[in-house]
Amino acid sequence: MPSPAPAPESPPPVRVLLVEDDELMRRSFTVALERYGYRVTAAADGLTGLESFRDDEAFDLLILDVMLPGLDGIGLCRRVRETSLVPVLMMSARGDGLDVVAGLEAGADDYVVKPVETNVLVARIRSLLRRASYAPAPGTEPAAGREEDVLVFGDLTVDTGGMEVFVSGSPVALTPTELKLLLEFAAHPGIVLERHTLLRNVWEYGWDGDSRVVDLAVQRLRKKLGRERIETVRGFGYKLRR
Repeated sequence: MPSPAPAPESPPPVRVLLVEDDELMRRSFTVALERYGYRVTAAADGLTGLESFRDDEAFDLLILDVMLPGLDGIGLCRRVRETSLVPVLMMSARGDGLDVVAGLEAGADDYVVKPVETNVLVARIRSLLRRASYAPAPGTEPAAGREEDVLVFGDLTVDTGGMEVFVSGSPVALTPTELKLLLEFAAHPGIVLERHTLLRNVWEYGWDGDSRVVDLAVQRLRKKLGRERIETVRGFGYKLRR
């Protein structure tokens, strides 16, 4: 009698590093996320969070409060971005404050305003993790993939098959959000894309999304690709120059 086929292995749980100084919120977020199947490591301050990240860089997502003792969330995000493209979600108690802009400039992919409902937080996490599937593979030269997968715009080369980006032949490291944003531009070269279209297609927001995440992500792309590559069309949006 043939032996039964082995049961398929379950995918490993998504690992989240949560850095939040408020003990009640930290415990509440941890319990809520664990109920959704996430494996949470929690830290109460920025320096402890940085140490946890450096000790084990296998986290799939970081959730950082902006206001942290010692090393704040913005500084922590900058330190993480020195070595990693892991998705980062910032939490702010001041949704219209400068800390939101500073967090996005530091390399965060998205933010939520506290207090935040669990279903909203989980939706943002899932969106970030979907974007993480666009993470570029490491390499030193354009991949020898199918010709139709390689898009060239002047000195910019986008390999949509290998998920690699090169400027003048040199590889460019992009966060998952930056890469997905560039792919959206590359799919519509020379066409103006409005901010709400980018929010919907890249961040998966509805009409109530904050356009600042688009503006700051475009700024970061310009620093990496060249300021003239993505053109601002005032009153409308942005377009990728052919």
